[in-house]
Amino acid sequence: MRRSAPILIACLLALTGRFSNDRLRGAEGGPSLRTRPFAITDADRAHWAFQPVRSAVVPKGTHAIDHLLQVRRQQAGLKPNPPATPREQVRRAYLDLWGLPPSPEAVTEFERHPTDAAWVTLIDRLLESPHYGERWGRHWLDLVRYAESNGYERDGPKPHAWRYRDYVIDSFSSDKPYDQFVREQLAGDELAETALRNESTLSPEGRASLIATGFYRLHIWDDEPDNTAAAEFDDLDDILSTTSTTFLGLTIGCARCHDHKFDPISQADYYSLLGFLRNIDGYGQQHTGGGGRGTGKITRPLATVSESSRWHSEREARLNELRQRVRQASGTEVKKSAEAGLKQAEAETPPFDFALAVAENGPKPRPTHILLRGDVQTPGAEVSPAFPGIFNQAPPPPPERLPDSPSTGRRGQLAEWMSNSRNPLTARVIANRVWYHHFGAGLVPTPDDFGVTGLPPSHPELLDHLASELVRQGWHLKALHRQIMTSRAYRMSSQAQFARARHGDDGNRLVWRQNLRRLDAEAIRDSVLTISGRLNPTRGGPSVFPTLPAEVHTTQDSAGKGWQDSPLPEQDRRSIYLVVKRALKVPLLECFDAANGTIPTGQRTRTTVAPQALTLLNDPWIQIQANAFANRVTREVGTDRDRQIKRAFALALQRLPTRAEAKAARNLLQDQAALIKPDPKIDQQGEPPTAAHQNPQQTALVSLCRGLLNVNEVLGTE
Repeated sequence: MRRSAPILIACLLALTGRFSNDRLRGAEGGPSLRTRPFAITDADRAHWAFQPVRSAVVPKGTHAIDHLLQVRRQQAGLKPNPPATPREQVRRAYLDLWGLPPSPEAVTEFERHPTDAAWVTLIDRLLESPHYGERWGRHWLDLVRYAESNGYERDGPKPHAWRYRDYVIDSFSSDKPYDQFVREQLAGDELAETALRNESTLSPEGRASLIATGFYRLHIWDDEPDNTAAAEFDDLDDILSTTSTTFLGLTIGCARCHDHKFDPISQADYYSLLGFLRNIDGYGQQHTGGGGRGTGKITRPLATVSESSRWHSEREARLNELRQRVRQASGTEVKKSAEAGLKQAEAETPPFDFALAVAENGPKPRPTHILLRGDVQTPGAEVSPAFPGIFNQAPPPPPERLPDSPSTGRRGQLAEWMSNSRNPLTARVIANRVWYHHFGAGLVPTPDDFGVTGLPPSHPELLDHLASELVRQGWHLKALHRQIMTSRAYRMSSQAQFARARHGDDGNRLVWRQNLRRLDAEAIRDSVLTISGRLNPTRGGPSVFPTLPAEVHTTQDSAGKGWQDSPLPEQDRRSIYLVVKRALKVPLLECFDAANGTIPTGQRTRTTVAPQALTLLNDPWIQIQANAFANRVTREVGTDRDRQIKRAFALALQRLPTRAEAKAARNLLQDQAALIKPDPKIDQQGEPPTAAHQNPQQTALVSLCRGLLNVNEVLGTE
């Protein structure tokens, strides 16, 4: 029961949080509870999300996005905002694509020549940077509830999970076609099967395909469940629910125990879809009785069959030779030397890496039964792998497999269906997610729910245009970014005072302006590091363990137990490289609503609470960054107060201070410096003076820099 709690909570929220009782009964256009027995109706088939994707007709010479938005605006009598300032546009592009603020020089360069051609050049440069993959990889990790530990009481580590994180970053950076990205995660081992069997060494493509299947191993895992048989289906349910939400935008997990209450997904559909995944080797081993359980085959060597076999056979031959030496050794010293050599050889590791990855139990599939009320103790009718009936897709034939195949081949069939351009959901869902991260609101306002309980698209023609263009251009997401970011809509001002007539569209559903958006937790931390000049650009590799307050460690008894602080320069790397431990969050990130790593999160919660302001003012890490920021300013422009103020504003906000701001900054520096007086008691006692006593002017500058790090402009896009 505990393992399925996140899914049950999500279902309850769908029932109680989003809709009133009247809407549950179908009033005001809300969803109605489905009637029994289950049957797919004409109304189900007519639901917008299940219709084929259709290309929009757009007049030649117009930007499709602007044209389709303007049609709706004209119908509502709305005028779009004028363009944002060049500075605002550059900041928006950097923060959207990199999650980092631009340098003052980058803003100045575009302000000198803010042409359309210069804008396209800027976008292309941002998309080609590795920073793009680090920014957009984080969005994907939210969806697959990425974490490097299992959760629950012990919260044990997931070995080599960071390789999946790096795979995601590299996939976005290299602009891997999205359909290939989907197939690799769902069936990368089956895609690489021929190469694994026949090649002498594993290619980079084969390596990536195996690492991608770490997707199946990211769920929370209870190492001491009440019932291991039930826990196995809990794990599978977590995988299936995440798969359907991430790729299809459907809450198929709600049909585990009964037919879906709202969407045309039956319980039989749920278990037929589960049949594609049923043969996965479980994360945990089954056993009866109490106590903990070990893991199954959760890691795989990143090597071909011949590479692995060759190393193991050579190792075994070497060990046999050393064992023979031990047996034949005469004399104490000779025997000790032989035993030491044997022990060293036994501890040798393979010359190839390992990854957290999926494994199956051979080509013969295990049967899948409908579980009555979702209970493993009450199996019902057996079902074969099939796609939900609403998609009107014939069940795939059994895959042809060799007797010694390592898997059934069924996940490959699922991957092909998910990534097929005829699937009406896959392209729509990812296109909507990209739009959401550029505008702060999706064309479909519920990006994780395209079903009946979700909200319909505000601009269905535009959504279909983006989806069809994505497919037409080879599923390349960078092309989609370019199309969105070159529109006038993206470059509009976010200022509400420009509105001529909103007519009740305060929520900006018709996109007459850009949206003000607060940065997410990782972008806030990375922006502070950029402004302070401490950002370490090192990419990839094992995760970084930041220094946490002792009181935080007491919540998990984790200090020194699997949590060893990384060297300080490593701790200044981008937030995506920080270790993600489910039971021990980095306070700064948690305070600003980082994803919880338990359920798929396509749209983070945005809270505004007092601890956020207190953290940005008082957190020890922020204090360190403010000092570094002040030192950077002094290093770059010297000790002249006016130059320091201008440079601090330029680094933090990419603009010069207004006259009022400059005056307030000078007063602050003067007042703060005056408050710091040498303490005669310290001098009399012979104690060394602190930095504040050595340089009150620099300490005052630290206060100004800390204040700038708290300004709204630093924490959001305009």
